Amino acid sequence: QVQLVESGGGLVQPGGSLRLSCAASGFRISISAMGWYRQAPGKQREMVASMLSVGDTNYADSVKGRFTISRDNAKNTVYLQMNSLKPEDTAVYYCNRSPVVPAYWGQGTQVTVSS
Repeated sequence: QVQLVESGGGLVQPGGSLRLSCAASGFRISISAMGWYRQAPGKQREMVASMLSVGDTNYADSVKGRFTISRDNAKNTVYLQMNSLKPEDTAVYYCNRSPVVPAYWGQGTQVTVSS
């Protein structure tokens, strides 16, 4: 059974950093394209970053140069390093395959950027 468990969120001041983790089970991320997504209050869920199985990455314009997606195949875990955080980055962050598989959504992890 596929499960994605996100962690690492929290409250951080503007300009701060967080590292999110997504532990996958039931499939191998090494042969899957994976992505991070976020949903802010009152807004639609959007793609933040994605990584192909071969390692190519893609980022939303709003996070380019600040966020980095990576993975550890041995741990079957995907990461999102977030630097220079802004209040507009406040959202619940999720991981999923890319393109998404609706049945794979996890509970997400809340990121709040505020002073």
